[in-house]
Amino acid sequence: MIVALVVLFHVMGFISSIHAIMSTRTEQGAVAWAVSLNAVPYVAVPAYWVLGRSRFEGYVTARRGEMEEIAGLTADATAAVREFELPPEDVTPAARAAQRLAGMPFLHGNALDLLIDGDATFSSILDGIDAAEDYILFQFFIVHDDEIGRQVKDHLIARAKDGVRVYFLYDEVGCKDLPKAYTRELADAGVEVSAFNTRKGAGNRFQINFRNHRKVVVADGKVAWVGGHNVGDEYLGRDPKFGRWRDTHVRIEGPAALGAQLSFAEDWYWATERRLELDWHPTAAADGDVPVLILPSGPADALETANLMFVHAINLATNRIWIASPYFVPDRPVITALQLAGLRGVDVRILIPDAIDHLAVYLAAYSYLDESAETGVKFYRYRDGFLHQKVMLIDDGYATVGTANFDNRSFRLNFEITAAVADREFAAEVERMLEDDFVHSRLMAPGEFDAKPWWFRFGVKLARLTAPIQ
Repeated sequence: MIVALVVLFHVMGFISSIHAIMSTRTEQGAVAWAVSLNAVPYVAVPAYWVLGRSRFEGYVTARRGEMEEIAGLTADATAAVREFELPPEDVTPAARAAQRLAGMPFLHGNALDLLIDGDATFSSILDGIDAAEDYILFQFFIVHDDEIGRQVKDHLIARAKDGVRVYFLYDEVGCKDLPKAYTRELADAGVEVSAFNTRKGAGNRFQINFRNHRKVVVADGKVAWVGGHNVGDEYLGRDPKFGRWRDTHVRIEGPAALGAQLSFAEDWYWATERRLELDWHPTAAADGDVPVLILPSGPADALETANLMFVHAINLATNRIWIASPYFVPDRPVITALQLAGLRGVDVRILIPDAIDHLAVYLAAYSYLDESAETGVKFYRYRDGFLHQKVMLIDDGYATVGTANFDNRSFRLNFEITAAVADREFAAEVERMLEDDFVHSRLMAPGEFDAKPWWFRFGVKLARLTAPIQ
């Protein structure tokens, strides 16, 4: 019996290694899995089929099915959106690449509000929920049954009772602690509730590494909210462990809201196999003409959308790259692009938390400081609470606000969404916001890593090895 099991594991390890070589997105990952699956199949085989795959199966097929389902609506929407497309001469190389990755163009006619921290964000979202007339699309990675969670629930229930259609989508891993009574109360009031179902489909049955990390709210197809906040009291600075919670969202009114709506509609179709009847006719904002692109990304994409977008923007920067991310554990292409930017004289600043949320992530950042010390890349640690925003500023006219961190999980395993804005005034607003963040941060010294004791440096190197799964 034991001999048969040993043989079975080695056969499964060999077969699994072939699958890993054929499907793993990176060469390093393919090599690591192939070696471990054949050397220690008793551990590696279960780990691979639970944690190892990076491509989400079935979603693309479902998405195509959805497009067929709503073909009549999207045809009208596509035609209507054309009047808001940027003229070719206004589309920069960075914007052109982002458009191809998103499958949608930059659209002008938008008004934006940069929402700094939780009070501004949830005040804006709740006002938007209360103002909706036809429907509300509500999607978050984490929802807590706490003060703000109950406040959100009450507002959604009130609108549902007013006859507004409300759709509530959540990630079952992120919301593992959300009581069933919370979603049941929503459903009893007429809210359509669904988990995203990341384990749906035969190919994903045993996978637990995929997450829908998107945070999206859409009101009537005219206004959308995207950013780093989840629904929980800690995102309003009420957690004594972290104190102030530094995060950023953006409110988008105008045609670009349809990009967030389309992302939600695709996710909803995957989760429920039901088509949403939504308004796909774009409406320009009354007081703005900002070019915006909504770029969803995830493990079902043919290309590594988020990674490619960020690397391309970094490579095109001429004077500034400022990045704020709570989890900065990037892969080699991102590090290389940042180092080259620093060497060519670009002001490269990476803003990360000083508070420890995930120890491995905290330690791994020191390794990037060590290898980037001679390139001019500067690392800042935010000290006024916990930094959770996902923001990038390129030069003087391009900024992104979204849900994607600078790590392998956001680049390859999570469903994310990013608002890219090509506008000098908005970029200047982001610049002022980040400058204030730098004031509340400490600049990491180039020799800081070398001055640490050997056991700390060993921990840093060990943490760096785990970067692909952080």
